[in-house]
Amino acid sequence: MAVFTRPRQAFVIAGVLGLALSATACGTGDDKKSDKAGSAECAPYEKYQGNDGKKVSIYASIRDAEADLLERSWSQFTECTGIEIAYEGSGEFEAQLPVRVDGGNAPDIAFVPQPGLVKRFADAGKLKQLGADTKALAEQNMPADWLKYGTVNGTLYGVPLGANVKSFVWYSPKTFKEKGWEVPTTWEQLIALSDKIAASGMKPWCAGVESGDATGWPATDWIEDVLLRTAGAEVYDQWTTHAIPFNDPRVVDAVDRAGTILKNDKYMNGGFGGVKSITTTAFQEAGLPVTTGKCAMHRQASFYANQFPEGTKVAADGDAFAFYFPAIDAAKGKPVLGAGEFVVAYADRPEVQAVQTYLASAEYVNSRAKLGNWVTANNKLDIANVASPIDKLSVQILQDKTGVFRFDGSDLMPAAVGAGTFWKGMVEWLNGKATAPVLQGIESSWPK
Repeated sequence: MAVFTRPRQAFVIAGVLGLALSATACGTGDDKKSDKAGSAECAPYEKYQGNDGKKVSIYASIRDAEADLLERSWSQFTECTGIEIAYEGSGEFEAQLPVRVDGGNAPDIAFVPQPGLVKRFADAGKLKQLGADTKALAEQNMPADWLKYGTVNGTLYGVPLGANVKSFVWYSPKTFKEKGWEVPTTWEQLIALSDKIAASGMKPWCAGVESGDATGWPATDWIEDVLLRTAGAEVYDQWTTHAIPFNDPRVVDAVDRAGTILKNDKYMNGGFGGVKSITTTAFQEAGLPVTTGKCAMHRQASFYANQFPEGTKVAADGDAFAFYFPAIDAAKGKPVLGAGEFVVAYADRPEVQAVQTYLASAEYVNSRAKLGNWVTANNKLDIANVASPIDKLSVQILQDKTGVFRFDGSDLMPAAVGAGTFWKGMVEWLNGKATAPVLQGIESSWPK
């Protein structure tokens, strides 16, 4: 699930200092516009001039340290153009955005993680079409597979921004080395390792799905990742579009297979309690026990690197790193589940279009990447600007043309299901409800 009620990235001091120095060269930050608007530092922003003193509001679910990085990532743009960006991040974004939009109080721009929600607003006539410059840049810089997720009835409304790879299992390389454990490359090896760790007295897995109004989303990611591995991409696509029912036998099989880990008290929930503690454990905290020896593995996306305490070395030879969530059926290849957010606009004033265009540019994505722990599917991202080993691995996966990539399924579904009954159903399932009635309930909720 791409619900970024979760802060995603770590604060990287060197990158921030570098950007701060660059911004200082371009202006003081107290002025609306730099005195050096025509300088070499501001040359990349010449195309956005003419909007000095204008204000653009952006609303998203990105908060805390990640919100600080977000605002720093466009600081030079605002210094050089004089456009003020008023950013607001909220943990209730998914619930509050429709309320604001339907109530006539929409932001100028929103970063929407769910293509299903983009479609909802587009169908209601709430979104503005992209300006010509934004559309041209998006089509030039973004893979076609990503653009289709922001397209509704043939019209591109949402430009992909950040991205993440979800098919990862976090672990401690240091602990694995000390214990003599090998990183598994198949599902059979993963289960064998889980059994071995459980027999040693340590819980092999830890998990948490509590996330405010979005509680339940991490469990939906498990189901999607497993379904891709057991049934394949074609069935996955049929499921997310409701070409097959939500409770198709192949989906039931995937949920039950995920349950062999998630609902197994011998495996769960290191550092927190038993299986039922998963629903009350905040997703931000859920993987931290891998670095304290209370659990060995935590399935979560690349952005989880942000959650480890300051000083944690995230690397293949460090305190924490991640391995690819193993394939189950070799015939289905090595599928990758991922997600991201889409920049949509509810206003089309020139300054709004300028900001939307900038966010699709090479200047922006490399500016943001230099701050650390952030990736995008934008092909103008220079991997040399990506410092984190896990992010380098994620970029390589995203740019691998031979890979089988699929977007987070719950984000593709109608919001009432993907961000509603699916999330809630997974909480009920983890709390002990059987698979069949849970999936039947979600199936019954699909809009007719």
